[in-house]
Amino acid sequence: MRQIILDTETTGLDPAQGHRVIEIGCVELVNRRLTNRTFHVYINPERDIDPEAVAVHGITSEFLADKPTFSGIVEEFIDFARDAEVLAHNASFDIGFLNAELARIPGAPSMEQLMVGGAPIDTLALAREKRPGKRNSLDALCRDYKVDASERQLHGALLDAELLTRVYLEMTREQSHMFGAQETSSARTHDESVSILNVEGRTPRVIQPSEAERACHQELLNTMRGQGEILWDQAP
Repeated sequence: MRQIILDTETTGLDPAQGHRVIEIGCVELVNRRLTNRTFHVYINPERDIDPEAVAVHGITSEFLADKPTFSGIVEEFIDFARDAEVLAHNASFDIGFLNAELARIPGAPSMEQLMVGGAPIDTLALAREKRPGKRNSLDALCRDYKVDASERQLHGALLDAELLTRVYLEMTREQSHMFGAQETSSARTHDESVSILNVEGRTPRVIQPSEAERACHQELLNTMRGQGEILWDQAP
């Protein structure tokens, strides 16, 4: 199974008000293993960035002045995201912005057409289900799942996607048996002291009960028979 963990940074909060995507970061997993394939671009939004947004991610119009527009990176993004299960934290935000960008490109598919299953997995909703009553921001999840987020002084699409990938693997470790493979090292931090015992060629040790133990067992059976028929007596 191929999965893409995705994050975006934007000029503001609402694509319906003309706000645009300025950064996309994606991390690829295949069968819950990191492939070391990522997708990361900065995008010239051709509009101003709200000061409140700059305070969150630190990306300025001056920095983006020589970056490509969305139309300049759209084919590469589509190729990377196509036929994958997409995960994002508060997914409706990222998917809504990306759909608004794709809608500006004649003939471009929507995110729903690109994604396996036609809808993203929202890791925020997943965290709320698994951790009711707890804070489930990315910072809180990194802290609780012991994921090092010390580099996260400001939001950044690729860094946040990488952190979310490690959080997701920790948060869903019970799924690892589905793929018959060990987790990545970042998802095995709590199991480093566990070793696997090799039992090939070993003969099971059979321990016979003592006479006193047999007598106690028979006494228990007799007591149970006195209260009605028991299943042992029905065995062929």
